[in-house]
Order: sequence, then structure tokens, then C-alpha cells
Amino acid sequence: MYEGVVQDLIDELGRLPGVGPKSAQRIAFHLLQADPTDVRRLADALVEVTVKVKFCRICFNVSSEEECRICRDTRRDVSVICIVEEYKDVVAIERTREFKGRYHVLGGAISPIDGIGPEQLHIRELMVRLADGAVTEVILATDPNLEGEATATYLTRMLKPLGLRVTRLASGLPVGGDLEYADEVTLGRAFVGRRSADD
Repeated sequence: MYEGVVQDLIDELGRLPGVGPKSAQRIAFHLLQADPTDVRRLADALVEVTVKVKFCRICFNVSSEEECRICRDTRRDVSVICIVEEYKDVVAIERTREFKGRYHVLGGAISPIDGIGPEQLHIRELMVRLADGAVTEVILATDPNLEGEATATYLTRMLKPLGLRVTRLASGLPVGGDLEYADEVTLGRAFVGRRSADD
């Protein structure tokens, strides 16, 4: 334990996701030894991001304007929406350069243990987006874990009666992976989602 503001800094850094006590301490001492100008620039960036960054009023992606650049892009296919849990998932999918539609960011996944139900997510707003009939396909790109599966199952039940094509991202073995290291769920999905060798 350190005194006063040093311990306060370590405690605050430790509250960040993925930063444990040792990492928080290392970062704190790095900041104490850094040039004050660099520390000021970091502090200014932290304050600025909380003031300037908003969430897109359409898809709930992070944006510096009322609508994100993807929702403003008229070249994007408005008939396909990819549903993701978090805005970082949008970045991951955009890096592939494969998806040309639009997104809807739920803001998390259904997790009763964490007290997160459908009402805490942007599902109501999704249903409003789908009401005009412009969307014909919804791609569920939730995480392949218990919470992601529960969310995808819930959304599938809600969306099927609307007559939409509801699809899931393919899942299975990663390229370059070894069978012996694959868990049972991943290996099972690889068998279920197998395709012709001619493809």
C-alpha cells in the first residue's frame, strides 16, 4: 500500500478491465516517471473522449457525431444488419472488409448472473429499426460463449416471426489451429458446420 494520491491512482487504474493490481502499479509508476507533458496529454485525451464521444442514435456504435460514419455511408447495404454485442466487435468485423451492411450494437449480452436482461440491451431500438421493412436479413454475430448464445437464441425467437432471414456467423476450428487443442464445443460446431471439400 502506498500513500495518498499514489494509491488512489493505482486503485483507479486497477478498476480498468484487464488491469490487475500489479499492472496498475506498473502503469502508475510509469506515469510518475514520465514527462509531465506526456501525462497532461493523456489526461486531456481521457477528458476529451468522455466529452466528445457519443453513441450513434441509429446503431449505438461510438461516434463523434449524432450518427456514426457507417450509418451515414450511403454505399452500405441497408437491407442487412449485423447485430453485435459491443462496439469493439464492429471494428473486428470491419477489419475483414467482408461485410457491407449496417450494424446494431446491443451494448452487451444477456447474463442473468450479472443482472443483464433483454431490457438492459438495445433490443427495443432494434425492433423499431426493423419496423419499416427495409431490412431483409439479420446476422447474429454475438460471442460464442454462454451469454452470446443466450442472446442469439432470444433474438432468433423475436426476429423469426417478422419474416426476416436470420443467420449466424459460422463457427468452428480456427485456421492454423490444432485439433488436439480445440475444446469440445468448437470441435462439435466444426462437424455440424462442415461443408463440401469442393467449396
